[in-house]
Amino acid sequence: MAIKKSQEKNVSTAVAVGAGIAALSAAAYVLFGPEGKKNRKMIRGWSIKMKGDVIEKLEAAKDITAPVYEDIIEKASQKYAKLKNVDEAELALVVADLRKQWKHMTRDAKPKKKTAKKVVKKTTSK
Repeated sequence: MAIKKSQEKNVSTAVAVGAGIAALSAAAYVLFGPEGKKNRKMIRGWSIKMKGDVIEKLEAAKDITAPVYEDIIEKASQKYAKLKNVDEAELALVVADLRKQWKHMTRDAKPKKKTAKKVVKKTTSK
């Protein structure tokens, strides 16, 4: 029996949502669980270094596009995933935060639209 493409898409979407919920739950436990305060302090150190690495690579890049930005984040996440004191859930949180920043950067970088001012000429009556 063949599975229709729409059913395959629904299954893959459900799996992705489930994985996202699991990662979010794990991250919430790590940050807000019994040892949350200690874990939040530990996250700060390496996550700041990781964000600094991303910023350095962005400064060195000639043309910054969404794929280039994603590639920089991916390479940085691979580097920090190899460290022994970096938890996968914590890393996922930092990477998700960095990915959200793309929208903010592009929104802030766009020039604001200038609206034309309506000029009203005054006429004098004679």
